[in-house]
Amino acid sequence: MTVTPLGVPRRLLEFTLDGEPVRAPEGSTILDACRAAGKDIPTLCEGDTLTPKNACRICVVEVEGARTLVPACSRKAEAGMEVRTGTERARHSRKVVLELLASSVDLSTTPRAAEWLKEYEAEPDRFGPDAARVNEEPRVDNDLYVRDYGKCVLCYKCVDACGDQWQNTFAISVAGRGFDARIAVEHDAPLADSACVYCGNCIEVCPTGALSFRSEFDMREAGTWDESRQTRTTTVCAYCGVGCNLELHVQDNEIVKVTSPHDNPVTHGNLCIKGRFGYQHVQNRD
Repeated sequence: MTVTPLGVPRRLLEFTLDGEPVRAPEGSTILDACRAAGKDIPTLCEGDTLTPKNACRICVVEVEGARTLVPACSRKAEAGMEVRTGTERARHSRKVVLELLASSVDLSTTPRAAEWLKEYEAEPDRFGPDAARVNEEPRVDNDLYVRDYGKCVLCYKCVDACGDQWQNTFAISVAGRGFDARIAVEHDAPLADSACVYCGNCIEVCPTGALSFRSEFDMREAGTWDESRQTRTTTVCAYCGVGCNLELHVQDNEIVKVTSPHDNPVTHGNLCIKGRFGYQHVQNRD
């Protein structure tokens, strides 16, 4: 029998969301309230296991009395506030942000990006063929995961996951300035020469596919990656006694990658190198 902890009761706040009165627990963000109300607000940099970074600015909404649009992922809901999510101003802002991102990086492996571009009628090509793009070749320098910075939107989620929010390895950070800013290990050295411990927790939080399993990357290159044919099975890692939950992604009777449920109280989506990458012995048929 599974017992779900109730936690500390929180006072409910009442405010207006798109003209309708809603209630949300104290401490909730506007984005939390929108999701609870069934409103679909796009976001890239928000992660359910990380502190909001306010980097992508796609989730902006209008709040009565606020001078500027506010990021729904980090702005706390307040009693009596009036929030409007689908105003022309908010939609135009999202459209421009999507256009700027899509014109500079490859969003082909970003979940729902094509849907959002269509919904907001974004036209990345309007900047012309001379628009600056991050045309960087994927870095395939190890057998575990690939860094494709041509897909990176600088959401900083990988930096936070590697840093003080989870792993505390501090192997990666932001290097450069302006358009030349990029995610890199110390001195932009090869990954094998860095402090990286190959836990893969940066892959877990990456929203665009800029960081991906080597297995997934190779299958996408070969045209065989098909999530519609994949099943997911939750099990427990057997490498040690911590009890981390693993979610096995299986395609054609082969494990193609391993993740961990974000709502698991042990892992919160995080794993070590063995849990995330040490699965090949299961299907070694030699």
